[in-house]
Amino acid sequence: MDYDVLILGGGLSGCAIAYELSKYSLNIALIEKDYDIADDISLVNTAVIYDGIENEYDLMAKLEQEGNRDFDELTSKFKVPFKRMGTLILAREEAHEEILKDMYNKAIKRNIQDIALLSSKYIKQIEPNLNMDFIGGIYTEHTGVVCPYDLAIAYGEVAFDNGVKFKLEEEVIDIEKISKGYRVTTNKNKFKCKIVINTTPGENYSIDVEKKELPKKFIGNVKYLLLDKNFKRNLDHILCLINNKNEKIMVVPTLQDSTIVAMYSKENISYDYFINNISNIFSNIDTNYIRNFYQGKFYQSSMVIDDSSIDEGYIKVDGKNYSEVTMTPFIARMICETVVNNLKCKLNKDFNDKRREFYKFRDLSDEEIDQVISMNEKYGKIICHCQRVTEGEIIDAIRRPLGARTLEGIKRRTGAAYGGCQGANCINKIIAILARETNKNFTDIVKDSKDSKVVLSRIKEFDEV
Repeated sequence: MDYDVLILGGGLSGCAIAYELSKYSLNIALIEKDYDIADDISLVNTAVIYDGIENEYDLMAKLEQEGNRDFDELTSKFKVPFKRMGTLILAREEAHEEILKDMYNKAIKRNIQDIALLSSKYIKQIEPNLNMDFIGGIYTEHTGVVCPYDLAIAYGEVAFDNGVKFKLEEEVIDIEKISKGYRVTTNKNKFKCKIVINTTPGENYSIDVEKKELPKKFIGNVKYLLLDKNFKRNLDHILCLINNKNEKIMVVPTLQDSTIVAMYSKENISYDYFINNISNIFSNIDTNYIRNFYQGKFYQSSMVIDDSSIDEGYIKVDGKNYSEVTMTPFIARMICETVVNNLKCKLNKDFNDKRREFYKFRDLSDEEIDQVISMNEKYGKIICHCQRVTEGEIIDAIRRPLGARTLEGIKRRTGAAYGGCQGANCINKIIAILARETNKNFTDIVKDSKDSKVVLSRIKEFDEV
């Protein structure tokens, strides 16, 4: 056998599973078709950590509750941005108030702690800067906001340092059952393994043909915008409210001092309709504060961990849910426990649960900045002035375990080019550093995939000057 366990997919779930399994004496590899891990995570890099109060399904709510408990310890040891800030779910009409009462009663049955059904008077004491009309709502304390991309990278780096092999730019073609385990065929190799963990929903291989059909996804539309940090939101909590058409609006303060406003609808709503609805919340909104506007789909299907074939060595994680980030730590531990029981493996005595040191220049004190620059003068050269990202940080992002090899990888790891100028003053500098550090030509650098070259050609090229 080439490996004990092969994990398919390098998203948040795949990296979390790799991390949990690296605690044991196993030979593990993770296969990812893209240039980088966590490539499917939203560019906004902000996710709400739910507590189970809002989920329609009891099982999904339970997964949220269990996952929620892990985030303080997990993000602290990985140095990943995370903050518990609580959520206010507001009712603007009597019909909405009945919905919230039902939600509250269901939460009590689920034993969700530190929630309260409040009148508008008490909500305004909690969030005095609300400037909209409402008649009451629910306050739930244990929700929060995390940077999911940073979490996935941290999971991957620690797994890598504990022996997990990451095979990037490999696409799985098929999985076949053999006498003792499985044969996984990619566009580059063929591997044999005892157990396959498939975290790529929607992908079906030969071994999936006879599987029962999994629940269909519930898909809706979401439009969201990112308000610049210069927009003075003055809000300390996540807000959630429903309009007259039962469309949900969420206001999420990010960990980068900006604000995300999202609107969920079964219809494909227009930009103007979206702006008109959120103007009821932010009466002073100015479109000049809108840094980016995104649209996509949201998913509310059940997360299904199909381990019915574990005796044969196959586990499939299927389904897609808006609260997948919240559920992931618990799902990863469940799958790890199943694999460990099946293979009867022992703990890895050399397991190191510490992530390699790194520095975020903009978060350091003046004294800390002086200390870092004394160790490496490249931390004294700012490349992105909007976000205060230095050359040292960019080089570290390239040289670290699973280091960035694309422009998008640098941007997402460091925050460079996400400021007010959107990279106008630093993109070329970043490309030059990436080309130098990876020994590539300037024109070989890609945005995020092989077909996305940033610079197609030089205007003039000389053999000699």
